[in-house]
Amino acid sequence: MRRAVIAFTAFLGGLILLLAAPALAAEPEQSLKGTLTFQGQPVNGVKIVVTTENGQPVQEVTSSAQGTWEVPIDEPGKYKVTLDTSTLPPDVAVRGDNNERTPTVYAGNPTTVLFALTTKAEDGTAAPPEGGGSSAFWQRAAQLTFEGFNLGLIIALAALGLSLVYGTTGLTNFAHGELVTLGALLAYLINVPFGLHIIPAAVIAVILAGGLGYAQDRFFWGQLRKRGTGIIAAMIISIGVALFMRYLFLILFGGETESYAQYNAQAGIQIGPIFATPKNLISMAIEISVLIVVGIALLRTRTGKAARAVADNPALAASSGINVDRIIRIIWTGGGAIAALAGIMLGLSQNLKFTMGQEVLLLIFAGVTLGGLGTAFGALVGSIIVGLFIQVSTLWVPPELKNVGALGVLILVLLFRPQGILGRRERIG
Repeated sequence: MRRAVIAFTAFLGGLILLLAAPALAAEPEQSLKGTLTFQGQPVNGVKIVVTTENGQPVQEVTSSAQGTWEVPIDEPGKYKVTLDTSTLPPDVAVRGDNNERTPTVYAGNPTTVLFALTTKAEDGTAAPPEGGGSSAFWQRAAQLTFEGFNLGLIIALAALGLSLVYGTTGLTNFAHGELVTLGALLAYLINVPFGLHIIPAAVIAVILAGGLGYAQDRFFWGQLRKRGTGIIAAMIISIGVALFMRYLFLILFGGETESYAQYNAQAGIQIGPIFATPKNLISMAIEISVLIVVGIALLRTRTGKAARAVADNPALAASSGINVDRIIRIIWTGGGAIAALAGIMLGLSQNLKFTMGQEVLLLIFAGVTLGGLGTAFGALVGSIIVGLFIQVSTLWVPPELKNVGALGVLILVLLFRPQGILGRRERIG
């Protein structure tokens, strides 16, 4: 009875927060936004100038590494948006040589402003559109494969902690996405208000998130385990925790979109058919290094072997002299730190907001399930496949539907291999 009361209380608390969210949030904000792409590749570092209809300056922004830009607008009305063509890459021009737009912004609604980019002709004007061809298709496919691998590594970092927690405790933690958001927002808090560079800020944020992961299990999840809380009840509680953390982030950080102080607009470099920014290459190197270190630790260290033993059979591991609670707390500490690192890397590739972890949570679950529940290496393999398929599928489907394709692959794989790619068959009954 007590377990049911605890589960219902947590669920009710999350539901109250969900219903109260509109009152906690500020009124809907209108904005001007857009995405600059050229031949399927994002164009970063391009200056966008927004003024009122009568010429009063509003704000100047530059496109991010993903080609996105956004300007909050205080008052609805008509505005003038100018793209500074001098900041475009040397071989790129605005189609039609019209670099000005005059959109109308309505109250509470974001307005998208489109600039079509094309190849610059020899006289400096926009060249007529070409018919494309197989070379352009394969170039775009290579670019999307690179972006998919980058996304897959970020998902893998987040999925690794979720998979390890599930393997050692059986908990399907719906609040894991908020740990991703927590890492990104902690780094932002240390980086922007306190003025510390993003690299030491990221290190401090990862350490703090690891400590908070330990505290979660020491004072909350561990206590529920001692009380014998069931798996279903714990899962429902995690939903309430996710809602609580999400709207706590909204109250503390606000609903605006933010970015780190460093590495916002970087000049891209061409590597064969791939166009990438230095921060993306460095981020991928860090992600690969962390995944390799964690893999070696699981295979070679005593703690890693003990963690795998707890995942296989907690009761047998305890009878063999392994401190199960200590191992689980180490897993929660490492999982929180790795999830925070994933959030920081996600924040470097896109803007920060309080729902960023929620938006990737479904992809994290897809990666973990596809690779095999409870297997760290399965989470890595599944996440890479999900990331690749999400990006590459935009060759044939609209970008708005790219997540649907990844979930379709998940369903197809599980139809033929229900335990996942690296999962093990289990006896039922």
